[in-house]
Formats: sequence, structure tokens, C-alpha cells
Amino acid sequence: MNTALFDSLDGVADALSRCMKCGNCMAVCPVYLTEKREASYARGKLAIAEAVLRGDLRLDDESVQEKLFNCIVCTSCMQSCPCGVDVSGIVIALRAALARGNGLPAIKKLIFRTLRNPPLFNRLMKTGASLQGLGLRRIPGDAGYELRFNVGLLAKRIFPGLAATPFREQAPERISFHKPRATAAFFTGCTFNYIFPGVAWDVVQVLVENDVEIVIPAGQQCCGIALLAHGDVEGARDLARKNLDIMDTCGADHIVTACGSCGESWQHGFPNLLADDPVYGPMADFWKSRTFDISTFLTEVVPFRKPEGRIAATVTYHDSCHLKKVMKVFAEPRTILQSIPGVTLKEMARPDACCGSGGSYTITHPETSAGISGRKIADLLRTGADEVVTGCPGCMMQISEGLSRAKQTMAAGHYISLLARSYREAG
Repeated sequence: MNTALFDSLDGVADALSRCMKCGNCMAVCPVYLTEKREASYARGKLAIAEAVLRGDLRLDDESVQEKLFNCIVCTSCMQSCPCGVDVSGIVIALRAALARGNGLPAIKKLIFRTLRNPPLFNRLMKTGASLQGLGLRRIPGDAGYELRFNVGLLAKRIFPGLAATPFREQAPERISFHKPRATAAFFTGCTFNYIFPGVAWDVVQVLVENDVEIVIPAGQQCCGIALLAHGDVEGARDLARKNLDIMDTCGADHIVTACGSCGESWQHGFPNLLADDPVYGPMADFWKSRTFDISTFLTEVVPFRKPEGRIAATVTYHDSCHLKKVMKVFAEPRTILQSIPGVTLKEMARPDACCGSGGSYTITHPETSAGISGRKIADLLRTGADEVVTGCPGCMMQISEGLSRAKQTMAAGHYISLLARSYREAG
């Protein structure tokens, strides 16, 4: 991404000039495939950007804003673009310009300020966990809770339950070995910390099984990808600097993530955001090459011990957008799955098609998100698999909700949990 796009629209015209308007992006855009509107996919949004630069459209026009935010920023269009147009960068540049000129909407400002205040965020999440039984109906199985009452965008939605105790309050800050093969900091992200602590423990177990010394800094914060996607550039920079300070002093040689969005932030977001910062720019570049999705860490840094516990299951794998399309991780999780005795991997059609989550997109655009999810659910059900696994907690939530609405019993989980289970089965 052109770093100049974060702070002004000066570089947008040059980025736009690369587009030859071929329309290849139409065939892969999950929003267009659901809505069938020109403004839904990259070519339409780039036309809006050109009109804004010409002065024919205003960024503060509600119709322009609606179209700019009707984008998951999944980067699917960028994978099929023959000219390498930085569509995500252009969209975020326009959103950032809107935030600079008009300020953030009140609800976004409140949410993002909370994310930047860890003690407050932690208290709110723990309070939510203690109150989640009020006004909510428990969904059979592990899908989570369904709202009983109408609260606008959240009405009739299914959300996973919040952990009574966040993962980082359960886990020690360091798990040491006499002769570790490597020392890695586990960047948990928000979702594993507050919603899926069981998966976080599976990550820990897998690292322990492979003699990796683990550091879990208690002070780590949100990666900030949501803030950046909505144009809060300075908020995202603030979180990046705080996370860099924490990791730079924790004594780890590597950073391990189990979420494509968090990994993307360390490998790309932080270096781009801080490229012109004389102090934090070099720090971000240092950790960029030392941050790995756990599948890459296990296959390239410390070749993992082959599991022996047998798991009789047929699984299908969903490639999350940020993990495959930005971090370029797709073979490694499959290598791990295929190493587990008893596990049969059955690929679905279009395994890298977006599931429609997009973080907050599933809340702000529920109908389109559900349409995208419906295609994904149909693809994975056609495999006949027992379970669908992925490398992104956001995708886990989206797919679980889709399966529950379709009244399907297929489980949705993280691929690393199968490896941890195999280690446990072997004793």
C-alpha cells in the first residue's frame, strides 16, 4: 500500500491511473456477486473516487459514504487485477479523508476510543460476559447467543458467548523450557482473548509440544485493523506504537499469530502506518519479518513434531481473506491438517471466496453479509465434511452463524485445534 494514501488524497490520482477498467474485479467481488450493482465492486468505487477528485461528488454526501463503506476490504479484487491497482488503499484513503474532514461518527468514535483504552475495554467485555444471559437466547450447540429484542443492526443476530475470564488473565506471561527451540511471543488479538480462549490454549499447547518458549505479554492491545479500515489512521498508529513497545521489550525472537487480520497488521499494517516515523518505522520493519502465522511458524521456523493421535474426521478448509490474500498463507495449514492421522481433507469449491464477515461489515451490512455467507455455507456443505476449519476467528464466527441459521450441525473451528487435539489423543 502507498503509505501517502493514509494522510492525504495526493497519491490517489496516481493509484487510480493504473486501472484500465477491464472489470475483472466484478467476477470475484463478494459484494457485487450478492447485490449485482456497478457501485458494489472495485471499478464502480474507483469511478466514485475519480468523481470525488474531480469535484463532481462530495465525500460528505451520504450516498457516496454508503458506497465507500459497502466494501469488505477483502482484497479479492486486487488478486485478479492485471494492473495491480491498490483498491484497498484507495478505499481506505477516501475513508480517512472523510474522517479528517468530518470526524468519525459518534458510535465509531466511542468504540475506537474504548479499543484504545485496554482497562475500560476489558471491564466492558467482562461485564458483557456476566450479563450475556439477559435478553439473549442460547443457541443449541456452540453457536452462541441470539438477540431476543430489536436493537437495530444487531437484531436477530447470533453471536458467540464471551469468556467469563479473558485468556490473558488465565495464562502465564511466560512458559519456559531449559533448551527451547525458539522463543515466540503469542499475539492473541481481541477475539481469542475474549471469545475463543479455548483456541488460544490450543495454540499454547501446540507450541509447548514443539519445545517453543512462549511469551504472552499481558499488556498487548488490539491490532487496530478495524480503526484503519474505517479511516481512523491516528488511532491505528497509536495502537501500533503501543504494541511495538510491548513486543520490543518482551524478550521474544518471533511473534506468532493465529488470526490473519492480526498477522496482516504486524506484517503490513504497522510498517505502512509508521513508514515515516523515525523511531517506530524501523521497529515495525524489524518485527515484520519476524511475525508468522502459527502454521508458517510450525512448518518453516521450527518444523513441528508430527502428531500421532488419531482423529477420525473429514474436514474442509476455508481460506480467510487476510491470511491467504495478504499474508500469502494457504499451503501451510493444509500441510498441518494432512499430517494428522485419520483426518481427511476435502477441498470445497472456491475455498478462498470471502465468507462475508469483514469484521464490522457483518453488522453494518447484515443482508449482504448473509448473502455472501450463504454461498460459502452451500460450498462447504457440498463437501460432506464433518467440520470446517479456518485460520481466522472472524470467519469462525461468521461460518458458525451461517451454519446455525441453515440448521446444520457441522462444526466450525480453527485448524490448530485439530493439531492440539491430536497431540492430546496421543497422550
